[in-house]
Amino acid sequence: MGQAALVASARGGGMRAMRLESAGSLEEDRARLVDLPTPEPGPGEVRLRVRACGVCRTDLHLARGEITPPSFPLIPGHQAVGYVEATGRGARRFREGDRVGASWLHSVCGLCGDCTEGRENLCPQARFTGFHVPGGYAESLILPEAFAHPLPPGLTEAEAAPLLCAGILGYRALRLSGARAGNRLGLVGFGGSAHLVLQVARHEGCEVQVATRSSPHRELALRLGATFAGSLAEVPAASWNGAILFAPAGELVPAILTRLRPAGVLAVAAIYLGTIPALDYERALFGERVLRSVTASTRRDGEEFLRLAESIPIRSEVRTYPLEQANEALRDLDHGELRAAAVLTI
Repeated sequence: MGQAALVASARGGGMRAMRLESAGSLEEDRARLVDLPTPEPGPGEVRLRVRACGVCRTDLHLARGEITPPSFPLIPGHQAVGYVEATGRGARRFREGDRVGASWLHSVCGLCGDCTEGRENLCPQARFTGFHVPGGYAESLILPEAFAHPLPPGLTEAEAAPLLCAGILGYRALRLSGARAGNRLGLVGFGGSAHLVLQVARHEGCEVQVATRSSPHRELALRLGATFAGSLAEVPAASWNGAILFAPAGELVPAILTRLRPAGVLAVAAIYLGTIPALDYERALFGERVLRSVTASTRRDGEEFLRLAESIPIRSEVRTYPLEQANEALRDLDHGELRAAAVLTI
């Protein structure tokens, strides 16, 4: 079926969605398949016919109750790829049938100091897809056209989905780490985001080393060009110019900081992080080392990263699941069963 026919066939009626009813143990299915009315786009909005949606670690934290949304039930998912099937009043950026993506950042106020100074990711009124508003674990999704991302043509829907958060947020973390050509970059934790960041860093002339416990992750990292993939304990002190922590493991922060050279930066790319132990100032921070968080991302991050993804080109490694198997995908992510990214196909 062509895309115009696919979009036309989706008009009217209802939609299926996997909805988180509550948070708790993943031994129970946290998400339930429901039938809901198809939403209508408002002014400046578009409705996507969703074809794929990445399963992010943020979704996992939501399902386990480690981060709390404004309310339940909730349709999660913020790495959605789809085709424009309806536009609201005044929405002219896209035409019916255009392929676009929805990411974590859904909207901002556009007026505060953070928005006007290029830090819209820090807007106090920012709203996020699959958290404040219904996300992509569904057949249809509404988003402001100004926050939709045109996607590289050379990727399938499943391959493109992880780029929309794992890729964009990882790209921001890479920039905040200060890594540049000739530097040695450490990636701690390896999966959906790190395997994309590694490809960008190698393209830009960085040497990349990966610390991870998983043998499949080590194999993938080496295949993608890492010069080392092993345990953090094997990495000598003062080895890295910069580092990115992807694992939600605060207990690793002191050990990573000691692996940084003077003036090195550790960027923590996690929306949720376990407790950081007390830091030994002289060993961990002295020498102008920097510890910083990575908070969401901006539309500019997305535009820059997606251009790079097309030009490099970046290839995402995914395991696909049908929509109704969202609970299995979350459990596989939780248990470390994935080499890289999980994607729901819809």
